[in-house]
Order: sequence, then C-alpha cells, then structure tokens
Amino acid sequence: MQTTITSADLRPLGQTDIRVSAIGLGVMEFSGGGPLLGRAFPVIPQDTKNAIVQAALDGGINWFDTAEMYGMGESERSLAAALHAAGKSDDDVVVATKWMPFPRTAANIPKTIDNRLRALDGYSIDLYMVHQPWSFSPPEAEMNAMADLAEAGKIRAVGVSNFSPQQMRRASRALRQRGLVLASNQVKYSLLDRKIERDGTLETARELGVTIIAYTPLESGLLTGKYHRAADPQSGALAWRKWMIRRNLERTRPLVEAMEIIGQRYDATVAQVALNWLINYSGDTVVTIPGATKVHQAQQNAGAMAFRLTGDDMERLDELSQLA
Repeated sequence: MQTTITSADLRPLGQTDIRVSAIGLGVMEFSGGGPLLGRAFPVIPQDTKNAIVQAALDGGINWFDTAEMYGMGESERSLAAALHAAGKSDDDVVVATKWMPFPRTAANIPKTIDNRLRALDGYSIDLYMVHQPWSFSPPEAEMNAMADLAEAGKIRAVGVSNFSPQQMRRASRALRQRGLVLASNQVKYSLLDRKIERDGTLETARELGVTIIAYTPLESGLLTGKYHRAADPQSGALAWRKWMIRRNLERTRPLVEAMEIIGQRYDATVAQVALNWLINYSGDTVVTIPGATKVHQAQQNAGAMAFRLTGDDMERLDELSQLA
C-alpha cells in the first residue's frame, strides 16, 4: 500500500530548505560486486534493488543515502537505476552521497564530482558529505571545496560524516564564512550505541542547527529481535557478526523483550520500535538511514514512521538501553 507523505511529515535537513522523511533508505548494501566496500556485500539483482526502492517510496520515504566508497559508484548507479524504474524525477526525491577522503586532499573534491553525477544518472546531489575526517586536508579546506561546488550548482547542501564536535564546529564556521550552513553529520547512533549523547556530538549538532543522520540504527540486526528468538542465533552469520551476537545477546535481552511488549500495543515489530525511538527521542534533530536487502525490510523500516511512541515508552527504553 502506498503512503502519501505531506510537507507536515517531512523534517528540515539542518537549516537548509531540503526536507526529508524521518527515515531514509541507506543503500550501502547495493554496492555488492563493486570494489572497496562492495567486496563486503553479496550481489543483489537489480530487479530486487528496484523493488526495495519502490517499497521505500511507497512507505513514505523520500530520500536515499549512498557514497562513492560503496563500490566506487556501484551503489549510486544501482540507486539511480531503481529510481528511474520507479518513474521518479529528480524533483521527486532527495539524494545524499559522500566523497571518499582517504588518501586524498580537498583538491580532489572538484576533480571527482562529475564522476558522482554521472553515476547518479540524472539525479542531483542534494546533500554531499565528507565521509570521514581522514583526508590530508583540514576541514576548512574541504568545506571551501564543497562551497565551490554549491556555488557552481553541482550540489545543494554540505554535510559531514563521523566528525567530532570540534571538527563540526570548524566545518560549520568555514561554511558560514562562505554564506552556507553545515546541514548534517552522519554518525553511528542507536539504542545500543549512544556515544554521541556523551561526547558532545548531539549537543553540538543542536547548537549549530545540524541534523544528525544515524547509521546502523538496528545494530546489524541485533535490535530486530531475530537473534534473540532464533534457536541458533549465530546460524548463517558472518564471522564478525557472530562475535558481536555472542558478546551482546544476553545483555540486550531485557531491552529487546521490552520492545516486543511495547510493539504489541502499536502492532509494530521490535525493529520498528527501535527506529521510532531513534527518530523521536531527540525531537527532529535525528533522522536515520536503515538499509535493506529484502523488500519486507524496506517496508518494515518505512512503517516505523506510522506511529509515535509515548513519552513513557521512550523513557522506559532509555532506561533499559543504559543497562544494555
């Protein structure tokens, strides 16, 4: 069933005029078959990618997150093909992608932007981010290169990813000197990883008017409850994931069991409860980009926007997550 989203359902991306659904679709998993991170993922048939993107769109998702590092264009090309298959024009969707900083300098940003645009095949770059604070240039040089792209009309807004509070401030200051704002900082954040609340990242984002884009919001499946319910929770998992499951299964069980009980009141899954907490606990400051390798996962992710946890529910999960 297709969900109609209205302007009231969308949130501002930082202090820009770009408005996004509280949940987007991360398409790192679309990189399978390509180099770099593409080697970490299996190849998903394009027809399946098309169906995943269509399910996200039908569920009210209006934006998509990809990156150069995700298969050196494989994820971007796959996303563009899926959006074309869905009949979406450039104006219908918001696309975010990222520049790979290592082992490069800021001078590479203008040199590679046309590669990103070619991979996206007619879809504009609404948000262009520095993927990590790991280039051979300081944030100021990176932001000036990004500002040049914005002035040239090649991108709409500038963001960063995995930047510390101090790095965010430097990036924001450099952009403001060019008449722009820092739109977002994409960081790891979930009920099981709340580091950004302790290290000043979330507080700094609020102060600067920057949107936090939370990645890995379901902790690679640990916050879906599927491993807690499975007879053999490690069956079929990758080696690194088996270690994570084994290490965290029992300590997270009280939190997951509470989410199951809460979810029953909303006819929602554990994953949907986890996502709903994430997009509402901090107001409009946090949006998130869960990925999907199957259609039902995209449907489930989008469905997390169809209800809102009560304050008591969110506080209960807050308390339990501090213990997990």
